[in-house]
Amino acid sequence: KEEEVTNSASFVDDLGADSLDTVELVMALEEEFECEIPDEEAEKITSVQQAIDYIKAHVKA
Repeated sequence: KEEEVTNSASFVDDLGADSLDTVELVMALEEEFECEIPDEEAEKITSVQQAIDYIKAHVKA
């Protein structure tokens, strides 16, 4: 549910994502923001805020 998506929400614990969902999420971020997220970095992106922080730090505006 959209109202469950908050900055502090964990993709797995709060939003019910499984490993395939998390891979698809990273792929969607890469496509949307035209960047490449290395696997070791992708593993660290476990919450909405971490995804936001990663994109802000690594994508040129």
